[in-house]
Amino acid sequence: MPVFTKKRVFVAIALLLVAGAAATYYQRENNKAREEEPKYKTAVVDKGNITQTVTASGTLNPVALINVGSQVSGTVVELKADFNDRVKQGQVLLKLDPTIFNAQIKQSEASLASAEASRRLAQATLERNQKLVTQNYISGTAMDQAKREVEVADANIKLARAQLDRVKADLNNSVIRSPIDGVIIKRTIDMGQTVAASFQTPNLFQIARDLTKMQIDTSVSEADVGSLKDGLPARFVVDAYPDREFEAKLRQFRLAANVQQNVVTYNVVLDVDNKDELLKPGMTAQVRLVVGSRENVVRIPTAALRYKPSEEEQAKEAKALKDKEKKASGSASSAASASANLPAPDVDDDVAFRTKKDLTRTFKLYKLEDKNQAKTVDVKIGLSNFKYTEVISGDLKPGDKVITRALDKAGAR
Repeated sequence: MPVFTKKRVFVAIALLLVAGAAATYYQRENNKAREEEPKYKTAVVDKGNITQTVTASGTLNPVALINVGSQVSGTVVELKADFNDRVKQGQVLLKLDPTIFNAQIKQSEASLASAEASRRLAQATLERNQKLVTQNYISGTAMDQAKREVEVADANIKLARAQLDRVKADLNNSVIRSPIDGVIIKRTIDMGQTVAASFQTPNLFQIARDLTKMQIDTSVSEADVGSLKDGLPARFVVDAYPDREFEAKLRQFRLAANVQQNVVTYNVVLDVDNKDELLKPGMTAQVRLVVGSRENVVRIPTAALRYKPSEEEQAKEAKALKDKEKKASGSASSAASASANLPAPDVDDDVAFRTKKDLTRTFKLYKLEDKNQAKTVDVKIGLSNFKYTEVISGDLKPGDKVITRALDKAGAR
């Protein structure tokens, strides 16, 4: 073979070796980059404060709200109060037409006068008969009849006086007065309107006793009532002042349950100081009741408790767990089983509990280790809200990274 040809062969072989080495290096670097490429969205475990709250929606109402009605019927002839008026106890709010009541009073007075006249006649007849009976001019039966007439006349007088008192009371009730000091927040009557009180008492006014003291009537889910107690502080906002928070305090938890479509709630009443009178009756309040608070505790994002790996990752984790169990010594396994007295938790289970006490407070989450590997960690949690959860115990420390969710293939977060 010519020398020139041999040189070309050697050059070709050298080029092939270089290309192969370059391909191998590229493949190794590519695999390394893939291993280091982020596969999870994580958050750092830190220390800080946690406040646990119960949220609910309620309505602002006056502490004392009085409905003012009418016991008698009639036409409104005078209206002396309007919306938002401040009234005093006994102040006249409206008057009904007194014509019919005055006529009834005159009729009752005439009936009383007639009954009194009948009584005088019966009394005179009785006195005359008493003289005649001593002279044996009349019988004892006639005397008894005279006494009866006097008693009937007395009864008629009492009846007439009662009827007169009743119509006078109706006349007095035709003038509607305020039963308390307060503010009129509702009026349902106008001048000239007829009030009909035949079957039920009509509500003419609503009066709030004091708008500087109000309450929030709200409903709390049955899942949250276990942490409620009298005196708990609360904060709330209303749509009228979206940039301002108001303070409240839990006054009463009512035991009567409300059930609607199999959803159970309980009424909770909160006291509100409304000295500036910014809050109005009927406003909707979004309430946050503070049921617990911790300072400077180890905490994780609550989203980390909701993350679950894919089925492929779960299968790998299950296989690794089984391999680990096989490699463990028999004596060590027996001792561990005797001390734990419970089987190892299933990797597909969200809750790994070891005692009955820890049933609802021990959770499984995933910590990110070197080479983007997820490690299962059992933690016992304390206070929790929508953002953070307190870690009471577990293999976590500030600075560790916990997985909150997996990233897609493109690495989008």
